[in-house]
Amino acid sequence: MIQLRYQTPEAWTQGVLADFDAFLVDHAACERKASATGLQFVVRYPDRIEMIGPMITFAREELTHFQQAWAWVKKRNLRLTSDEKDTYIRRLMQHVRTGRDERLLDRLIMAAVVEARGHERFGLVAAALPQGKLKTFYTSICESEGRHTDFFLEMAALYFDEETIGNRLDDFLDYEVEAIADLPFRAAVH
Repeated sequence: MIQLRYQTPEAWTQGVLADFDAFLVDHAACERKASATGLQFVVRYPDRIEMIGPMITFAREELTHFQQAWAWVKKRNLRLTSDEKDTYIRRLMQHVRTGRDERLLDRLIMAAVVEARGHERFGLVAAALPQGKLKTFYTSICESEGRHTDFFLEMAALYFDEETIGNRLDDFLDYEVEAIADLPFRAAVH
């Protein structure tokens, strides 16, 4: 598991609990976007055949998570919202290089870091919720995010050596601190 260099303060968790409906809607949007990310790897890199099957599986799992989050949204009589640009993701994307192989490596590393942040934050939410189905759901989502962190690093290892991956991961862990540390707390994953 990736060791993030910024630990989310308790104040973030309290903000999420104070406006949990908004968090649920944002969470659903994040799961939908994650599913699309898996398919983007398939579309952009059809020649990387070792990655196609696993990315389809990842995209389907994230789509299932979207469906599960949407069920909670619907149960609470909430509505999904239009797509909003995620400042956190935009800040990380600024560091993705443009060469074909460089972009592949950076997007895989970035995805691993984003999943690691999701693992941390969904874990905080799960720990703060009272016993029940919602806590069980977020515990499961937390575990999944941890697996996805490893998954993206495994995909990178199909095409890049350990030193190259480690160096770029080190860079992205620094970029991630810059991307998240000064964002205002809100009832959202990022």
